[in-house]
Amino acid sequence: MNEKKTADNEFIQASADFNRARNRAFISKIHNIMNSQKDDLLSFYDVREILKPKNQVYLGMKTVPLKLIMGSEGRYRDFNRDFQPRSEYMRTRWESVDRAHLKDKPLPAIQLYEIGGAYFVRDGNHRVSVARSGGVEEIDAEVVSLSSEITIKPAMTNDDLRRAVIDLEKKIFYEKTDFLKLTGDNGLVFTTTGRYDKIYEHILDHKYFLNMEKNEEIPFQDAMVSWYNDYYKPLIKIITGEKICDRFPGQCPADLYIWIIRHWDFLKRKHGDEYPMHKAAKNFSSRYGNRKKAVKKPRFFGRIFGYE
Repeated sequence: MNEKKTADNEFIQASADFNRARNRAFISKIHNIMNSQKDDLLSFYDVREILKPKNQVYLGMKTVPLKLIMGSEGRYRDFNRDFQPRSEYMRTRWESVDRAHLKDKPLPAIQLYEIGGAYFVRDGNHRVSVARSGGVEEIDAEVVSLSSEITIKPAMTNDDLRRAVIDLEKKIFYEKTDFLKLTGDNGLVFTTTGRYDKIYEHILDHKYFLNMEKNEEIPFQDAMVSWYNDYYKPLIKIITGEKICDRFPGQCPADLYIWIIRHWDFLKRKHGDEYPMHKAAKNFSSRYGNRKKAVKKPRFFGRIFGYE
């Protein structure tokens, strides 16, 4: 009889625990209604795509602070940023794990990825949720670590991560090329990762064509200054002067430089090498610019021209 009563109490307690966790998830959703990313778990696949780790290593068993588990490999839509359950359909599994927790029944260690100091659940999302709901601070986990130069902070969203990667790419590019020292321009900024590599390729292409007319190899720095003065700076002046950014919401002049310079190459192949830069910029703006409503990012022509 006592065993039945104990079991009944465990079911009642687990149900109450789930209800409490669901209520917290609802309140958190309302609190972050103006910026839902702040309430979302990070997707491991999205983070891996943004950070592009070059290698991974098996760390084995570790005791991990639960507050550093910020995302999931496959269940990132089922829980909020604090691993509170978002849906009623999760009740059965969640309460089953909670009852095991109430009985002090040992459960298998969870499996995690670690990247940038943050952890992502491979297996054991419900165990993490129950543990956090119960005020547990640490959990045993089997960990695989992926390399990253970016540190992921608890409040970071995907957009924050992209910005951090772009800032790192800018730092590396500026140090590698002495760009600021040679041009005096600290405003080479993009809204998308990978663009500084594109700029580096443009400079190398320009260097190649300059070398064709010289007997000696032109230093990279000289080619970069020539590229900056003859191509980048004049096109940026056209972009800002014609207010082309207004037709591409969310984009900055350097973003448009990448797209327009490729479009200019396309037009020169079609109409001849004398096709003017300013005409190419206006043609691009009229063909692909938005006249009415704002769009987040004009990816369609990025795919067409192959720079995404």
